[in-house]
Amino acid sequence: MEFSARQIASFLNGTIEGNPEVKVNRFSKIEEGGSGSLTFLANPKYERYIYHTQASIVLVNADFIPSAPVSATLVKVPNAYASLARLMSLVEQAKPKKTGIAPTACIAASATLGEDCYVGEMACIGLHTVIGKGCLIYPHACIGDRVTIGDDTIIYPHVTVYDDTIIGRRCILQAGAVIGSDGFGFAPEDDTYRKIPQMGNVVLEDEVEIGANTTVDRAVMGSTLIRRGVKLDNLIQIAHNVEIGKDTVIAAQTGIAGSTKVGERCMFGGQVGLIGHIQIADRVQIGAQSGVARSITQAGPVIGSPVLPVRDFFRSNVVFAKLPELYRTLNRLEKEVDELKKNNHEQK
Repeated sequence: MEFSARQIASFLNGTIEGNPEVKVNRFSKIEEGGSGSLTFLANPKYERYIYHTQASIVLVNADFIPSAPVSATLVKVPNAYASLARLMSLVEQAKPKKTGIAPTACIAASATLGEDCYVGEMACIGLHTVIGKGCLIYPHACIGDRVTIGDDTIIYPHVTVYDDTIIGRRCILQAGAVIGSDGFGFAPEDDTYRKIPQMGNVVLEDEVEIGANTTVDRAVMGSTLIRRGVKLDNLIQIAHNVEIGKDTVIAAQTGIAGSTKVGERCMFGGQVGLIGHIQIADRVQIGAQSGVARSITQAGPVIGSPVLPVRDFFRSNVVFAKLPELYRTLNRLEKEVDELKKNNHEQK
């Protein structure tokens, strides 16, 4: 598809600085831009590239003021990164969708598929499962019995959806995701462990995205709940009976233990670990590789293991870096105190 700067600015409610008729037909990184490409500048760290990029159009934030001449046409928008996402979504939606039922797909006679669904080669759909309109079920996906999937949801290859799972509309499950596997529940008995049957399910509300090879365990009783708009990255573990509030985003390799409740609009960096049975307030931001061993009751950024407010963490790090010097000083002072005590005793 080809768009002019004028069309892009109209779609994004932006303003143009430069040639409004210049056209683009692809996206590029700002440092790799070429004639006919569109790129963006949202992070100030990359500003130096805008003065040399060969891209034809650059999306920039409305408050951006160049410090040197720029050859590209600028389209100024309130949020360059979000505007890029809107444009890329527009292009993605224009691509032809897969349609039809592959001859090797295995669909139970009692399953129900809505209009305009695609089911790929070797995909499996179980008993009494209901698939909404416009869903895409890619090859080798396995969907269990009594599953409900809302309209326009995409299930990529090798996704496994266990029995009784409920998935909302416009969700995306990336390749290899596992939804509804048994939670890690075992009761100690004598010198062994007795498995606790996991008799609940998983509920993914509308517009949830689950990353590749991420696992969401079914509840012991009730439901593991992933609320509307949650975005989970690749390689995340969500344990049984966890609840994640709407519009929360979580980066790769994070693990959340059982029965923990995460609030709305939280942001977790990569490799964050949360113990079970705690609560995280709305709008909490947890830095990468943090360990959370207690509830967090106030919004705001935390980091570390155990987590601290960000300012306290950096102050503590300054002290930590000085520990060897402080230790040497303490030893010296102890020796001086001992010497003073000895001299005082001798004088007596």
